[in-house]
Amino acid sequence: LNGTDALNLMLHTAANEVTLTEEAVRKTKSIKFTNTDKVKSWGGESDARFSNGNQVQIGALRRNNVTVWEDKNSGKDTDGKFGLDFFDKQIVEINFEQSRITVHKSLPRKAETYERLKLENQGGLLFVQGNCLLEGKSYANKFLLHSGYSGGILIDDAFAASAGVDGKIKITEESSLKDSFGNTIKVKKGILPVFALGKTQISDVSAGYFAGGLGAQKMSVLGGEVLKQFNLIFDLAHNDLYIAPLRGRP
Repeated sequence: LNGTDALNLMLHTAANEVTLTEEAVRKTKSIKFTNTDKVKSWGGESDARFSNGNQVQIGALRRNNVTVWEDKNSGKDTDGKFGLDFFDKQIVEINFEQSRITVHKSLPRKAETYERLKLENQGGLLFVQGNCLLEGKSYANKFLLHSGYSGGILIDDAFAASAGVDGKIKITEESSLKDSFGNTIKVKKGILPVFALGKTQISDVSAGYFAGGLGAQKMSVLGGEVLKQFNLIFDLAHNDLYIAPLRGRP
């Protein structure tokens, strides 16, 4: 950061710009916050400080005039997060088998062996169609790619109601999540018998619903439990996602 501070950042597929935790900010020497604005998160609206005009370098990629935001939480053992927008519509390969992110100037040949899925880009948020298989029927819905959520899927209210999911997935537990700004979110969890992404079917996927005051959840979420069962190639210029199931996938 700014040629001075070394940070450990998480790639977050549902994030934009760069965000640092309050703890990480206290350790940095080069960041200066001059403004505050309202931001929306899962748990509601919060005030956040931000700093304009920063330089961020990851690997050989260097970006100038980056806005850096401050919040409370990030992935385990990370100082903050950055989004796919950092790669500026290039080809981004995430290989979970090799724990490697590779940036390509053109689509690699291996993509010919992957399945291509269409992404829907809503202001930088990327959605893909998935299918929930319940009692012999398939229910299609669009899911936000959200690597910051470690679970399987979170189901939005409208889809849960239209598919009658509530009565078809047995709730096994309730838990609390905290969003980036420390807001607490209650989630009811159960097991979805089969979830399909493209032609690949995954059995016994953890499925959750927002509970309590978040009854107006308007988007479904596809989390790390599912994403990490694939090697992924993002063609950000054409909004295409190429997927290949990992060997030995459950």
